[in-house]
Amino acid sequence: MQYLLLLYADEAGWTKMSKAEQEQGYAAYMAYTEALKKAGALKSSNRLQPIATATTIRTTNGKQQVLDGPYVESKEQLGGYYLIDVPDLDAALSWASRCPGAGHGIVEVRPIWSM
Repeated sequence: MQYLLLLYADEAGWTKMSKAEQEQGYAAYMAYTEALKKAGALKSSNRLQPIATATTIRTTNGKQQVLDGPYVESKEQLGGYYLIDVPDLDAALSWASRCPGAGHGIVEVRPIWSM
């Protein structure tokens, strides 16, 4: 079954880190990604550009509005994702708990609804 691991964190946190901390964080994500690949669980993964680049479309009373930025203000922003294919929710939760993002933000686990 496929699950989407949605990674939320305070995107300003990255710029507050030292160069060494950024390199360590990058290495942790690369090792995690490699572990997913070796296990045959990784389907797709990517980082998202900063929240300031987002555009939101909302329809109210039949009229579309295009808004710059996100619709919801929050402390953490969606910064990336992993699409994984694992046997069940327990396996997805196990992978999510190993994600470096769980150490400095939130990892939301969502099953994919196959159409």
